[in-house]
Amino acid sequence: MKKLKKISKVISTSLALSLVLAACSDKEEGSSNSGGGDKDEKVKIVYARGKDDTQGTTAMVEAFEKKYPNIDVEFKEMPADTGKQHDAYVTAFNANSDEIDVIDLDVIWPAEFAQAGFLMPLDRFIEKDGVDVGAYNEGAISAAKFKGKQWALPKFIDAGMLFYRTDLVPEGEVPKTWDELLAKAKETKGQGGTQFGYLMQAKQYEGLVCNAVEFIASYGGEIIDENGEVKVDSPEAIKGISKLVEIVNSDVVPQNITTFAEPESHTAFINGQAGLIRNWPYQYALANDESQSKIAGKVAAAPLPAGDAGSAATLGGWMAGINKNTKHPEEAWKFLSFMAGEEGQKIDAIKGGHAPTILSLYEDEEILKANPYYKDEGFVKALEAAVSRPVAPNYPEISDIIQVQVSQAIAKKITPEEAAKNMQKEISEKLEK
Repeated sequence: MKKLKKISKVISTSLALSLVLAACSDKEEGSSNSGGGDKDEKVKIVYARGKDDTQGTTAMVEAFEKKYPNIDVEFKEMPADTGKQHDAYVTAFNANSDEIDVIDLDVIWPAEFAQAGFLMPLDRFIEKDGVDVGAYNEGAISAAKFKGKQWALPKFIDAGMLFYRTDLVPEGEVPKTWDELLAKAKETKGQGGTQFGYLMQAKQYEGLVCNAVEFIASYGGEIIDENGEVKVDSPEAIKGISKLVEIVNSDVVPQNITTFAEPESHTAFINGQAGLIRNWPYQYALANDESQSKIAGKVAAAPLPAGDAGSAATLGGWMAGINKNTKHPEEAWKFLSFMAGEEGQKIDAIKGGHAPTILSLYEDEEILKANPYYKDEGFVKALEAAVSRPVAPNYPEISDIIQVQVSQAIAKKITPEEAAKNMQKEISEKLEK
């Protein structure tokens, strides 16, 4: 448990930073009825989230409906691109839509959505059912707290990691630096049926921000520091951006790597097209699923390669919240609390490969059997290397700036130095508004 406490402390520190928001909404929780009526009446709730390429969501919903036969859960698939997903929710909720009852939220969204009045506070449900919020990772649970209220419950924790094929990369040869990664990727390209050496996410979307944060932090740079000061125009940040640009333009990645988000990269990896990939923890379960992976049983995890300042992993994760305008708050809560509770997280960890936010689940033998690397030093070190994305009350605008400037640098329309200078200027202007 010492390792788990250490992980909790690290993630708590990182996620706590992401809660710094400015103005608060004065909107109060609106009144709504349960819509349940007779306890035997069938109620349908709509659950929205991005595409799930694992079996986690399906298995979890089936288990819930078996336990609560009077509640049907309809899955509404949202765009895989988190930016587009975010915008779709904002559009719907600004129109006071009640079409969706329960939604998944990126770890960077809860406070923004709460401030906008999109979510229903969960405190009365938590108190009524005696939910032990202390059982959750402290940082994960606090990331969904805003203005003294709990707006969501954390489902799983993410951190960027390096996954590699053990038949191509022996344990003692796992790259520990970005330069070693390039060398190993060139060496393994073409071996074992591969077409590429390395896979990542370089499309202009939120995933590119995550990759950029990792490169910048691994060289000792920051985009915004803990005091809210913009620091991206620094030698360290420029060196990180330069290394990212170098790898994306190398011959070890697909020529169309700038179209790759998570689905494209993980699909290529499980089809045996590369020996190394940067992705989130779910990659392990997906790559070892014999029903869809050609490399099952040949995958291991390690921390991302280090720059001058060491290894860095962007901290991520997803939570679940309730639409303030839902007509079925009681049923929505039953589903949310099941999904984010021990039963739902266990199913998702086993079937979906997602790292739990309830710490006791890391001692569950069935979960460890499905995800043996949860016990490995590489997994622990990857989480220990977690860093938050830039902290800002208007994060989506900051993210857009980073995406555009890094993409321009990748396309060699501007230099890494110019990208850093442009980000420094534009982000500073956004924060001054």
